[in-house]
Amino acid sequence: MTTTVEQVVSALEQRYLPELASDWDAVGLVCGDPSASVQHVLFSVDPVLSVVDEALAVGADMIVTHHPLFLHGVHSVAPTTPRGRVVHTLISHGIALYCAHTNADHARPGVSDALAEACGLGATTAIDPAGEQVGTGRVGDLPEATTVRELGDRLASVLPATEHGIRIAGDLDAPVRRVAVCGGAGDSLLESLDPAVDVYVTGDLRHHRAQDYLLATGKALIDVPHWAAEWLWLPQAAASLDEDMGDGGAGTVTTSVSTIDTSPWSAHIGRTS
Repeated sequence: MTTTVEQVVSALEQRYLPELASDWDAVGLVCGDPSASVQHVLFSVDPVLSVVDEALAVGADMIVTHHPLFLHGVHSVAPTTPRGRVVHTLISHGIALYCAHTNADHARPGVSDALAEACGLGATTAIDPAGEQVGTGRVGDLPEATTVRELGDRLASVLPATEHGIRIAGDLDAPVRRVAVCGGAGDSLLESLDPAVDVYVTGDLRHHRAQDYLLATGKALIDVPHWAAEWLWLPQAAASLDEDMGDGGAGTVTTSVSTIDTSPWSAHIGRTS
């Protein structure tokens, strides 16, 4: 049975409803013939040329990324620009590209659910609900109490290694039971956190926002690499597509997860402990 790009898109959009995306976002099929056949789908965080090269190496007909290729209007996709080269390489090799961004953030299971699972949380609710069972971020309780240090060590052991590493603000020995998480950049949710939250795990925490939160609440923050936290979603999403379109579903699609670190940070100099 032949599976098409259109069928893969339909399966993805059953899991990650386009209407869940923020109004500023750009999700959906970026390039690729909907009627073209798909045998292998590669999942990645970023639609960069190194990932396209990886798709060629593994024989992928389609790439699914979390981050969009274009978030703003453009006047040219000439191959003289990095994003233009991505477009030209995809089209010239017949590879489709689909992006699931904030719709995958808000869906359940989605990006923050993968991070919550990495923390060891059980049942969770959305920090900022957007309807029944969906919304931004997740909050829940650990099955057993731990400390900020131990939770940081756990995350360091399950997240892909990056130069960024795990950064912690607050008392390392503070007890932790209730944890809030948000994949990607989540300091916009600081004011929305339940006062009962013992630690908040997210990425791209800015100096003043983090400092104000610490002074106001005394609660700890764990800053995880943006790319690494969102990477956790990729195996989850790939497994869902396997279930829907692979051997367990209606087609013969296979999947793989990119092993390329597309984080922009390439070195860490200075204190490491």
